Amino acid sequence: MKSGNGSIKSRGKGKGRRWLWISLSVIVLLAVGSVGVAGYFYWSVKETASEIYQPLPSDRPRYVSSDKDVPAAAAPVETEKLNPFSVLLLGVDERQNDRGRSDTIMVMTVNPASKKVFMFNIPRDTRTELALRGTEDKINHAYAYNGIEGSLATVEKFIDMPIDYYVEVNMEGFKLIVDTLDGVNVDNPFEFDYEGETFPEGLQHLNGDQALKFSRMRYDDPRGDFGRNDRQKQVVQDVIRRATKWTNTSSLPSILHAIGDHVRTNLAFGELQDLVLKYRKNLNDIESTFVQGQGTMIGGIYYYIVDQTERDRIHEAMKQQLLTNFTEG
Repeated sequence: MKSGNGSIKSRGKGKGRRWLWISLSVIVLLAVGSVGVAGYFYWSVKETASEIYQPLPSDRPRYVSSDKDVPAAAAPVETEKLNPFSVLLLGVDERQNDRGRSDTIMVMTVNPASKKVFMFNIPRDTRTELALRGTEDKINHAYAYNGIEGSLATVEKFIDMPIDYYVEVNMEGFKLIVDTLDGVNVDNPFEFDYEGETFPEGLQHLNGDQALKFSRMRYDDPRGDFGRNDRQKQVVQDVIRRATKWTNTSSLPSILHAIGDHVRTNLAFGELQDLVLKYRKNLNDIESTFVQGQGTMIGGIYYYIVDQTERDRIHEAMKQQLLTNFTEG
């Protein structure tokens, strides 16, 4: 189930949420890091930033890459120097009395020197060593066993690259954010029905629930994962477009409530402000790749196998983005 040009055709049972979390994470940076709002709104933003702030333990071991050219993670990033940074984005489907699993695992780098955002998704069924357990398993099980620390340590080891920040998002938050932004516009390439909703061919406007359904459908798409990825990108791009132009302060309480209930990050309020002010323009150029691999059954369980050559390719792509000459602050 391997496809060329760095793309994936995965047989995982997840509903393809990989692109959706980027949009919500962008809005976290835009809304919680917003400046220029006065009085009550400013303190509401600051309170939400405090609510979602969940730093990693101070005694957590920092990952050291086997590649001597790669520096250690640097949270907090020296934003005054406009240094590049990396983020682990986790889309988590939490359940009552259960922390759930990370349905979506994405890594993103932002580099002001190249003026690019680089991102890739790691399929949830990828078989690898869980860093805090020392056992081979699906990569999304790292969160179920050890939470964000387990996911971060496992992803860092998988790509042999330290990661500066994380943003963890619960699924329900995405729908609320899209609705707060008054929906999204998409251009559907063909008509299809999915989970009780009909999506006609052509231009249309979707609310949060419809946007999720539009992005999830795969099996009725003649292009499979490729078609679904294109639809997900459409949703993400319009969310980013709306978020970067968003000035409706009357809806700020709603968006802050959604963020406060469904997002956790180790980005503090001051860092969010700096990143929004100094890095926002980098959101216009997004480059993505897909991790190549092969689906297989082991002991009656489906896994996605990524060989070392492909892991090295991803490592080098990240390294190129993060080590591009820093711009002057």
